[in-house]
Amino acid sequence: MAIENKSTVAYVGTDAVAEAMRQINPDVVAAYPITPQTAIVETFSTMAANGLVDTEMVNVESEHSAMSATIGASASGSRAMTCTSSQGLGLMWETLYIASGLRLPIVMPNVNRALSAPINIHCDHSDSMGARDSGWIQLFSENAQEAYDNTIQAIKIAENSNVYLPVMVLLDGFIISHAIERMELLEDNKVKDFVGEVNTPYSLLDPNNPVTVGSFDGLYGYYFEFKKQQEEAMKNSFSVIKEVGEDFGKLSGRSYEFFETEYMEDAEFGFLVLGSAAGTVRHHVKCLRENGIPAGMIKLRTYRPFPGKELVEATSHLKALAVMDRSDTFAGGMGGPVFMDLRSAYYDYDKKPLMTNYIYGLGGRDLSVELVQQATEEMQDIVRNGEVKQTVNYLGLKE
Repeated sequence: MAIENKSTVAYVGTDAVAEAMRQINPDVVAAYPITPQTAIVETFSTMAANGLVDTEMVNVESEHSAMSATIGASASGSRAMTCTSSQGLGLMWETLYIASGLRLPIVMPNVNRALSAPINIHCDHSDSMGARDSGWIQLFSENAQEAYDNTIQAIKIAENSNVYLPVMVLLDGFIISHAIERMELLEDNKVKDFVGEVNTPYSLLDPNNPVTVGSFDGLYGYYFEFKKQQEEAMKNSFSVIKEVGEDFGKLSGRSYEFFETEYMEDAEFGFLVLGSAAGTVRHHVKCLRENGIPAGMIKLRTYRPFPGKELVEATSHLKALAVMDRSDTFAGGMGGPVFMDLRSAYYDYDKKPLMTNYIYGLGGRDLSVELVQQATEEMQDIVRNGEVKQTVNYLGLKE
């Protein structure tokens, strides 16, 4: 139901996202349920059925159809959204590229869940990491509050005329989606004013400005140039993400950057982490500091575009850096995707920390404080000896 004169609530992550969608009031939502995203669609559908939004709900028979309908709606000039998880994102695969290639400002929360096989319904980041090069902006969330905040900001980022790219908002399956948390909501009118009127690049339904969408562009066409324009739009999004994060801070008191730092200024070694694991690592780093151990942490929020230069500047003073990945690349021992990206970003710099990669939590396996302590002791050994004995490590793997 609608929130009236209430700012502090206890919500699960799926309700936090559904509430953000209610306040955004998109023109069209086309969706298909898949665990653990289902509750977003269920809750938002109830809101639509009860007349709390003006949204046209489109119930489809698969995630491929969900994204296809969302693309059609967005191309018509509507503010269009959908949601998904795991295999559902995989089933959207070919249409993800169509959404970004057509420069459609679609916003899609993706509740992170492992990809089969074997079948697993719990959290890791392999679904969204599989789509990291599909031309979508990706914003990771640590908790329900950030999932709510990121969903609202995503509209303004996607619809900025210097960007016009789709945005995924990522939240960890069950850990965030189904755990109840205290969080702050904005008032409806503030969200309405913040996101503003829909701003899409063109409309198929505008007879005065006819456009062609989805035409063939063969060997002698401009496909190459279109792809370069997508890359330019992704570069443009750096400044837009930053500006929107600052503007959101003025509205809510919660500013957003590409990443957050904890105790990094004088740290000797640090952890870089995404999503809900940041809470565990932050707690452990705080305990280390209370015991005089110079540890630090970076929580990466913006994964695409990848803020490589900024991350290098924030970590180059470290003696050692552990990159925590909740997915693998199966590249033959190269490590997880975040590790590979950051290691690449460091290539042109002389001053760099010794880097190691921890792949953890696949299929929902818990990241305990004890496991972070294990990584800490290995990091301290790297600092002492100036040597990385094993670059890629699997934290919490059953022996």
